[in-house]
Amino acid sequence: MKVLIVVDMQNDFIDGSIGTKEAVGIVDRVAEVMDSFDGAVICTRDTHFADYLETSEGRKLPVEHCIEGTKGHALQDTIQKMAEKKQAVVMNKITFGAKNLPEEIEKLAGGVPEFIELVGLCTDICVISNAMLLKAFYPEVPISVDASACAGVTPQSHKNALEAMKMCQIDIVNE
Repeated sequence: MKVLIVVDMQNDFIDGSIGTKEAVGIVDRVAEVMDSFDGAVICTRDTHFADYLETSEGRKLPVEHCIEGTKGHALQDTIQKMAEKKQAVVMNKITFGAKNLPEEIEKLAGGVPEFIELVGLCTDICVISNAMLLKAFYPEVPISVDASACAGVTPQSHKNALEAMKMCQIDIVNE
């Protein structure tokens, strides 16, 4: 089975507390990729709690975002509707790379998947973290990232992350 991972397409990352115009600009493309994908879909949600500013991440990025139960934590409306249409699994993650993502993939795929694609936010933090995590778990499974359906913290950090993933034998498509 093929699996699409839609990484952190949440309100706070798009037009909320740490949103960017680049993130706003990929929403329709991500929805298009989801709609046309022939396989299972998993949407991750970056998840923080009231003590965020006291965490290691919060001390390095002192901007509250994706606090569980807030509008910012929710998937963006277009993405949420597409997730419902595709019967996507929506999973919270409390680290950049979702430690339980391989387990979720194997539940959906009934074992090792035949192909994994990633899209979403942010290319240079959570997309790359999850792509690398999955490459470690599945070294023989083709893994790709659709560059046209990702955005980074900055355009330059997006490009840097794509280059780093290429070096680790992750296929980058639609650059």
